Amino acid sequence: MTYQRLYQPKDTMKDFLNKRERGELLSQKVDFLKQNILSPASVVMRVSVYMQVNLSATINGELRFGDVVMLVNVGGKDREHSALSINANVDNLTKTFPPSIKMPCGVSAGKGIQACIRTAFIITSVDGSPEQSTLHYDQSFALRTTSGFAKGLYLTSDKPRFLKTAKKSGLQDVYLDETLSALSWWKISHFDPQERFESEGLPVPANEKVLVVHTMTNEGLAVLSEKLLWTAYGREYEVVAHTFLDTHRAEQDVNFWIL
Repeated sequence: MTYQRLYQPKDTMKDFLNKRERGELLSQKVDFLKQNILSPASVVMRVSVYMQVNLSATINGELRFGDVVMLVNVGGKDREHSALSINANVDNLTKTFPPSIKMPCGVSAGKGIQACIRTAFIITSVDGSPEQSTLHYDQSFALRTTSGFAKGLYLTSDKPRFLKTAKKSGLQDVYLDETLSALSWWKISHFDPQERFESEGLPVPANEKVLVVHTMTNEGLAVLSEKLLWTAYGREYEVVAHTFLDTHRAEQDVNFWIL
C-alpha cells in the first residue's frame, strides 16, 4: 500500500470537516437557502414591508400600491392551486455577507400555498402613483420581491428570442431582474372578456380572479401544469407569459390569478 493511498481517506475526511465548518457542504447550502427563503409571513396591517415580510390586509377590498401580496393561480380540473414563487437554488446565493439572491434567477409555481419570502411580491408604482393609492384595471405597475435576502427584484418578461425562452415550453420566459424597466411592467385585466371594457379604470378588487398581463407584449401570466420543474423545493410548474384562449376566444384558467 502506497503512502498516497494510506493517507487519502484522512485528507478526504479533513476536507469534509473543513467544508462543514465553513458551511460549504451542499446539504448545508440547501438548508440555509430554505431557512431564509421559506421564512413565514404574517398577515397584518401595513407596517414597514422593507424590514419584514407581511401580507397586507386589504382596505375597502381593493389592491393598493405598496401592498405585499401572493399571486395564486386558481388551478383547474386537473391542476391544483399554485403560487408564483422565486425559484432560487444554491447557485443563486451570493458569497457576500449578508447573503442574498443573485442573478439570473427564475420563477416557478409552487403547489404549497404558504405566505413566505419566496411567494411575497410588492405592488410597485411605475407611473408616480403614491403609496397606498388604489391600483386600477389596466394601470401599469411592477411586482417586486421583498428587500433583504430576496433583494427587491422585479418580475420581468420579454419576447421569445434565440436562447431566451422558457426552458420547458419554449414560450415567453418570466424571470426576476434587478433593473426596473418597461419589461417589468404588468397590468390587471378583468377575467371576463365581456366585462373588460366596462371595468377599465375601476379599482382592482383583492382576492378575486383576474388576469395579470405583461404590458409590453400583452401576454398573460400563465402556469403550465404539463411542464414540470424539479426545484430545491420539490416538483413545481413552469411559469410563462402567454395568453391561452378557448374556442370562444376567452382566456383559460391557466391565466387566472388571485392577488
